[in-house]
Amino acid sequence: MRLPPLPELPAVSYVMPVLNEEGFLDRAVRTILAQDYPGEKEIVLALGPSTDASDAIAAALAAEDARVRLVANPERDIPAGLNRALAVSRYPVIVRVDAHSELTPDYTRLGVEALRVERAANVGGVMRAAGADDVQRAIARGYNSPYGLGGGAYHGDGVPGEAESAYLGIFRREAIEAVGGYDPAILRGEDWELNLRIRRAGGLIWFAPALGVTYWPRASLADLARQFFATGTWRAVLVRRYGRANPWRFFAPGALVLGLAVSIVILALLAFGVLPWASGWPVLLLPAVAYLGGIAVATARIPDQRGARDRLLTAATLVTMHLSWGTGFLRGIVFGGGRIFGSGRVVDRSRV
Repeated sequence: MRLPPLPELPAVSYVMPVLNEEGFLDRAVRTILAQDYPGEKEIVLALGPSTDASDAIAAALAAEDARVRLVANPERDIPAGLNRALAVSRYPVIVRVDAHSELTPDYTRLGVEALRVERAANVGGVMRAAGADDVQRAIARGYNSPYGLGGGAYHGDGVPGEAESAYLGIFRREAIEAVGGYDPAILRGEDWELNLRIRRAGGLIWFAPALGVTYWPRASLADLARQFFATGTWRAVLVRRYGRANPWRFFAPGALVLGLAVSIVILALLAFGVLPWASGWPVLLLPAVAYLGGIAVATARIPDQRGARDRLLTAATLVTMHLSWGTGFLRGIVFGGGRIFGSGRVVDRSRV
């Protein structure tokens, strides 16, 4: 993939899908308008069929600032919305943003500089999850820890370098267009899938840890479970499509769920006397024992916890993430993705 040189201050288009984001949208857009990047900017909001006040908030923002533009996204899905925003955007650098993420003021400036210096097709930074109450803070700790989400570089600090994928991303428009944009059939994991196609076309994905994004995750364990079930389901769809191009860590939660299921069945058979304890069968309880021990170690090592309640919430968050993701993965391997895409979020941001 040969990309022409970028000018020193290329104009930037921010593209954001919006669906039921009344608690986040205004603040997210204002962090974009407050970027210290001196080049020309526009923000394109792709509005899905929200049932809250998101459309009214978007209209007010567009009326207040001509750089904010609106486009309808009747399909409601994220990749379709991104493609619709891309189609009406005008500028050579594309910054993919979410309504539940807030950019640091220097995000665009540093990202465009990295695009130019590294001659990259896409640059991404670090996602730092935050919470407004005890439960959301516990969920944020899970996001920020390798014990929760695994080995993606953008979930923790690291060194700059070539990457497998990027959180959100600051793209060269030519790179997105060269591979045909986002795949509207991939309802979750669309960023990883797009970056895979860019890499296969010869484009460089660059991790720049100086770029920071604050992410506001789900605020309840029930919403987290639905989100991670959908994420696991669609990761399985990507495994079915791309096979060994997927990192091994994507398979771990599904293997965990299978191992725990075997342990539970064996424990029940032992408890009811169907199997004798004086046999080799109890060895199959080891997956459950090892997992509980791992959760205990992870909970003890994750920072920023205060007291027993925080630790219990951290443990519950980790278990919810792992088992929901793994169950969704197994479902996706067998049945595909269907229309599973997770739930919307409702959070009282007045407490932040």
